[in-house]
Amino acid sequence: MPEFVALPSDPRPLPPEEPGPNECCGSGCPLCVLDLYSEELQRYRAALAAWRLRHPDADH
Repeated sequence: MPEFVALPSDPRPLPPEEPGPNECCGSGCPLCVLDLYSEELQRYRAALAAWRLRHPDADH
């Protein structure tokens, strides 16, 4: 008898949390929170596009 195997869930990706208005000090840090947020946002958008391909009937 085949064993039941649960398929992993595939939740919709969540957007990164936007930095607050006072989180950037404006001094040109090499790892500015705004730069890190921009990178996270790009990854989120790519993950969301891939998720939408896997879930074409999901609300957009």
